[in-house]
Amino acid sequence: MAVTADDLDAALSSVVASLRPATGLDWSTRAGSLEWDCWHTAEHIGDCLMSFAGQLVARPEGRFTRFMAVADKDASPAEVLEFAEAGGRILAATVRTSGADVRAYHPAGQADPEGFAAMGCVETLLHGDDIAQGLGIAIDPPREVCARVLARLFPEAARELATVDPWAALRWSTGRIELPGRPQLGEWRWRGAPLGE
Repeated sequence: MAVTADDLDAALSSVVASLRPATGLDWSTRAGSLEWDCWHTAEHIGDCLMSFAGQLVARPEGRFTRFMAVADKDASPAEVLEFAEAGGRILAATVRTSGADVRAYHPAGQADPEGFAAMGCVETLLHGDDIAQGLGIAIDPPREVCARVLARLFPEAARELATVDPWAALRWSTGRIELPGRPQLGEWRWRGAPLGE
């Protein structure tokens, strides 16, 4: 059930394919329940995923790398979506070239390349969904990717929610929705470190 760079590529492709037809809409609208608008949420995806790649490459101890990736302020919605995709493809390439023994800082635990791929999937899928909600459309991510990401980052939830649609379980685990008998989470945290560590 390992999360791979291929899973990140699949998550990105799914989100980009869903959002690309909506780049003619107003991306200054609020992204779901976030404080950000759709444009800045897409920018956040690109920055976050490039930051994860930077962590795997530079491996600073006890902190994030000291850079921030931003889209050009005049970027169109299509261009800021391209920026988000570029960040994800850079992370996927970095995951592919990083040894399994590599560990890098994340507040949720010293993460391995699989952990960063899984975190990249969550950032892509959940913020892609936020953007989609803001634009009045939907995304439909690959359920097998959602299941692997859930098992890697939220192992207890994966066991407890084994009969729930993996996309719904992932959204519940990140405080986005409620499930029958399970209220929406006000706080949540994924596990960055490998499961055996």
